[in-house]
Amino acid sequence: MIGQVNVMSESAEQKALIEWWALECRYFGVPECLLMAIPNGGKRDRVTGARLKAEGVRAGVPDLFLAVARGPWHGLWIEMKTEKGKVSREQKKMIPLLCEQGYHVIVCHGWVEAEAAIECYLRAA
Repeated sequence: MIGQVNVMSESAEQKALIEWWALECRYFGVPECLLMAIPNGGKRDRVTGARLKAEGVRAGVPDLFLAVARGPWHGLWIEMKTEKGKVSREQKKMIPLLCEQGYHVIVCHGWVEAEAAIECYLRAA
């Protein structure tokens, strides 16, 4: 259709970011495995949800973690959103808590924004 914009899902955006990282991580001298997904989201049945909660899954934890210290930060948490995605109530509570512990946290609307955030973070002194 004319004028229709093809919007990627949050999952597709995150996959695109991980594909970019696999190619670019060596440029930064960082092992690929240090950017990791935290699979907290998604629809689950009650039994699986209860099991995961008992195992320590926490609401509001960002989608990705880059386990690399830079400047004053211990690591980078990335919450992936679509172009129009909104931060949840749980995420609004969790993000400041992570910041208080010395982590940099960013909400990125799309993989291109997340790519730029990672590049900026890794260049920090």
